[in-house]
Amino acid sequence: MFWKPLPTGQLRTKYLREHESEEQMNIPELVKKEALRRGYSVRTIGTYQWCLEKFFRQYKKDPKEVKKADIYDYLDGMISKGKSGSTINVHHSALQFLFSEILHKRLMVNIKYSRRRKRLPEVLDKQETRRLLGAIDNKKYRLITALMYSSGLRISEVLSLKVKDLSLENNNGWVREGKGSKDRSFIVAENLKAELEDWIKDKSHGSYIFLSNRNRKFHPNSVRKILRKAAKRAGIQKNVYPHLLRHCFGTDVIKNGYTEAELQPLMGHKNIETTRTYVHVANAQTTRVKSPYDML
Repeated sequence: MFWKPLPTGQLRTKYLREHESEEQMNIPELVKKEALRRGYSVRTIGTYQWCLEKFFRQYKKDPKEVKKADIYDYLDGMISKGKSGSTINVHHSALQFLFSEILHKRLMVNIKYSRRRKRLPEVLDKQETRRLLGAIDNKKYRLITALMYSSGLRISEVLSLKVKDLSLENNNGWVREGKGSKDRSFIVAENLKAELEDWIKDKSHGSYIFLSNRNRKFHPNSVRKILRKAAKRAGIQKNVYPHLLRHCFGTDVIKNGYTEAELQPLMGHKNIETTRTYVHVANAQTTRVKSPYDML
């Protein structure tokens, strides 16, 4: 299968005679090079490589032998398995990037069934948020959780923060090369400053704020497990995961009277329609309209 490393020595020479070039067959490397030229993030590159690996694991073909019917079949198979619209879209984008943008083959299909479902996120109310934070005894874990909620940061952004990214005297900090490879500022809660100052006081300017017990960069899965356990201890029945705290931040900022235009740069949203989701969630929770049934 083309995804395996190329052979060496005489076998390599024979292989390259049969196939036009090494680069043409080494799809992961080819995707990486082209994506880096276009300024794609490391995360996007990894996602595309993973999607393409799944595709070629199912269709054990040379890329030149792939037909449009294979792509239809693959995406239809994902639909039949109940995969979400966003999942199908990212697979479609990876395939399009390879075949249309790199190999220049007219294989892509116009899929109309992969639109993202417009589902409002479930959020915690303020009492549940307090209970969640109160159920985390470990100082490091509690600080990570508090930062995700208080600043609206993604888990990957929190775990990538370095001491030099904080400007506590100005009540803010900087996300470096966040989603879309963009920098943006975030707010630091006044009530969190003293705790953050104490946490970073012995750390070097360029070191990560949060490291694992083995002095390595923290893995997001560790945070997910911490939140699940804390939610269970706090008696919260909702599914609690890192991105939920970002949803809570966005919703509570709107409920506190700020506008979507003020929220958008803090969330790092390219499209204000994405930010508007939190307006809908906040309005659903704070509506003053009473049911006519109660007026009977």
